[in-house]
Order: sequence, then structure tokens, then C-alpha cells
Amino acid sequence: MRFAVIGSGMMGQEHIRNLQLLPDARIVALADPDAAMREAAAALVGGAVAVHADYRELLRSGGVDALVIATPNHTHHAVLLDALATELPILVEKPLCTTVADCDALIERARGRRAPVWVAMEYRYMPPVARLIEAVRDGTIGTLRMLAIREHRFPFLAKVGDWNRFAAHTGGTMVEKCCHFFDLMRLITGAEPVRLYASGGQDVNHLDERYQGRQPDIVDNAYVVVDFANGVRAMLDLCMFAEASRDQEEIAAVGDRGKVECGVPSSRLIVGRRAPLELSSEIVPVDQALLAAGHHHGSTFFQHRAFAACIADGTPPEVGLEDGRAAVAMGVAAERSIRERQPIAL
Repeated sequence: MRFAVIGSGMMGQEHIRNLQLLPDARIVALADPDAAMREAAAALVGGAVAVHADYRELLRSGGVDALVIATPNHTHHAVLLDALATELPILVEKPLCTTVADCDALIERARGRRAPVWVAMEYRYMPPVARLIEAVRDGTIGTLRMLAIREHRFPFLAKVGDWNRFAAHTGGTMVEKCCHFFDLMRLITGAEPVRLYASGGQDVNHLDERYQGRQPDIVDNAYVVVDFANGVRAMLDLCMFAEASRDQEEIAAVGDRGKVECGVPSSRLIVGRRAPLELSSEIVPVDQALLAAGHHHGSTFFQHRAFAACIADGTPPEVGLEDGRAAVAMGVAAERSIRERQPIAL
């Protein structure tokens, strides 16, 4: 399968490294307007690869079986509009877009399209998280009642053109970073959100930075509480100045019969049962080659393997455009709730 990667920054290069681990995948083309990123990605691919400054040249060039789009958030809408005009399968990085209106426009454009569009939600595919999801679904903890997700991590990294310092380009931290967690909430609860309340702010990070005279305006910490249609409550605890933590991500799902929790990067899975009271713990193994290929605990490889199978088998994508839209809608609502200091109905 011949892949083309549009956008060759940090995530584009992570996609390249993971595609190279698939036995039947080959990267044949790259596109990025930044010369340094193009050169770095081409060197990573090695061998013969077509390199373009303009992604539209790549789309016109042919000789490609599937597209991976890993451009900055605010460019997704325009790039996807052009990519959807092809008949190529597409995997697009999260968030789908920075606004709900742009997501809706893409869904309308893709209506009736035969080739799949997969929205990259890597956290679903982290091995310990996948095991937690399995435990919830198989009834290990009984009926799910509460879900808590914590991410305590480092500040946003530097990106080309500093685009990730401004909500206008990212959609805001709740969209850019937290769409992963809102996607997990919908997946684990098996329901849609009906109400959301968020409290957050920019209290530590990037306050002394200026870009063309502008100060960054991105939230660096927040609590978000979500009520779901089936009565389950979920909470997100985000702090982006907490790199001095044991685990960057922690997830806990509690049912009427017990609790299952996991941590990343410790890869520890803990299952507790109420009657009889017992607690078990294990380390979910992840191949070192997968850990070395990216920053998402091996999940990017498993996601690409599932995407390739979706293309080969003609099955629907596991994470489709509607899923991408729902995660963006929750992120937009959280940003609004922080600004307005009130609950938002979804």
C-alpha cells in the first residue's frame, strides 16, 4: 500500500516511523511548505520518495493508495476539502477541524464517498487503555457509573510558525489537546454528552512569550465535568505544567461492582472488585520498537494497522467523521464554558 503524508512536522514524522513498521506499507510521497520539515521527513523515509512543497501537487501526482494528513489544526478544513475530491482513503490527525461548522461542511462534502475517512484518535489504541475499555465492555466492573481521566503533562511543544500558541489556530486547548479525552469519554460510556461544565485558565505557561507582539492565549489547566445521556458522569483533569508526575495519563472507570484503572507510561492496569473485595495489578506489555516510534505509547502503530485493515477489507473506519465532529463539539463547548463560567447544553 503506497502512502502519502501531508504535513511532516512532529506528528507527520511519527506517522512515517509507524508506517515503516507495517510490513505491506510504503511511503512514496511527502508534502510540506516548510523546507526543513520536508528534508527531515525525506531523510526519515530514505530511498526514493516524491517531495512537494504544495500538497495540491501531491494530490495531482497520482501513484498513491492512501493519504495521511498531519498539518496544523486550522488547515485541516481546506486540505480535507481538496483531499475529499479524490477517491483515496484518508487518515487525518485530530482534531478534525477547529470549529463545528467546518466539521459539518466536511461531513456534507464526504456524503456518498466510498473511500473511508479515519480521524486519528491515538489514545483509543494505547494498549493499557484498550484493556481498560475491554474491561468496561465485558462487565468486569458491572454497570459503569463514573469515568475520570487525568492528564498531567508538560507544556505545549514548539511548532513551526508557533501556530499552537493561539486558540485561533488550534481551536483552543480543549479542542487541540482534549478532543482525545472527549472521544474516549464517548467511547467508554457508550453514550452522547448532554451537559458540560468547565473551569480553567492560563495561569503558568507561555505568559512571558510574544509572537509578533501577541501573547499566547491557550488554556494550560482545567477541570471538565460531563453528564451523559445514559446517566454516567465523566471528569477530565488537565494540567500542562505537571511534568513532575509518575504517569502522564491516568484513567479510572468505576461501576457498581468494581473499578478498573490504568496509567501511561507505566502501562499498569489495576482491576478492583467489591464482592468479594479483591485487587489485581499487571503491566500491559508494549513492544520497545513501538514505544521508540512515537510519543503515544505504541498506539499510532495499532491505529495504522487498523486503518490499513479497514482499507483492505472495505469496512467502515473505527473513528469516523461523526466521531471527529463530536470530539470537537465537546472541546468547543468546554472552551465556551471556561469563558462564560456556566454549564453548556450539548
